[in-house]
Amino acid sequence: MSDEQTGGKSHMADAAIRIEGLRKTYRGGKGQPEKQALKGIDLTVPRGSVFGLLGPNGAGKSTLINILAGLVVKSSGQVSIWGFDQDQYPRQSRAAIGVMPQELNLDPFFTPRGALEVQAGLYGVPKSERRSDEILELVGLSDKAEAYARTLSGGMRRRLLLAKALVHHPKVLVLDEPTAGVDIELRQMLWTNVRKLNEQGMTIILTTHYLEEAQEMCDEIAIINHGEKVAQDSTANLLGRMDSRTMVILPDNPIADLPSAAGVEAALRDDGNLVLTYRSTQTSAEQVLEAVRQADIRIRDVRTEEADLEDVFLALTSSQVDAPVDDQDQPRRGIHRVKL
Repeated sequence: MSDEQTGGKSHMADAAIRIEGLRKTYRGGKGQPEKQALKGIDLTVPRGSVFGLLGPNGAGKSTLINILAGLVVKSSGQVSIWGFDQDQYPRQSRAAIGVMPQELNLDPFFTPRGALEVQAGLYGVPKSERRSDEILELVGLSDKAEAYARTLSGGMRRRLLLAKALVHHPKVLVLDEPTAGVDIELRQMLWTNVRKLNEQGMTIILTTHYLEEAQEMCDEIAIINHGEKVAQDSTANLLGRMDSRTMVILPDNPIADLPSAAGVEAALRDDGNLVLTYRSTQTSAEQVLEAVRQADIRIRDVRTEEADLEDVFLALTSSQVDAPVDDQDQPRRGIHRVKL
């Protein structure tokens, strides 16, 4: 077998995507300086995983995805998709990946079936291997197969974007903010399909601002900020990095003074619950309860809450922000802003 046929796939077994030293610099316009969108990213996406790619707006996520899709030319570095080096085997690497973009870029004069057939033709999929009707059924558009795309609702158009990304049987599927602005029914349908595709062996890369979504769906997560990777680990390990704990107490008597103890932050919620935040490596739960007793607060009920992915995300990116964030903008336990 020739080297082109194998694609030099010496390390295919463990990585769906391998990125080394990836840089992208955009030329400045009208006297503006150059913009470094990616600053030497190293990233490995395991085969068969649901992989989260997270970061605040402007972090470089879109640039990275567009490089993977072949829409943006990198400045330097190496990108390998399913074992095919993007520079040596551009056609094979592009065929190995499907991208569902965030923007609704559909031709309004094509029907869903027609759009899939055209997309399959662009990827060189023989007619005998096309499965447009099967894909339309998967995304719930069988009954709209001959309707013009301009007549479809926003949710249906998102389903069609997913269908277009699947026509050439990609090994890797990239979902760029797939549930932004969609209803609950479409979100559930999408995740059902993603799980089904993943169970069939497809590697999924997800970018999302809905961190609860990433926490539920992803096996592994990478967080990038200002063009640099600040973390990559399994979801469980990322959550384990945070030793922050929150104790929520329902008092049995009116609270005159908040508890005071070293390493403990106390606040009273609008619902009357007392919230005490502390680090388990520095302060024990018994010390927190003792502070409550010292403040003459009787406890009717108590529960503890641990850090979630939103806390990890903020902890890893807050040190790199350009300006301090006002305390009032910080999410409080149990009062989560789901979308950053």
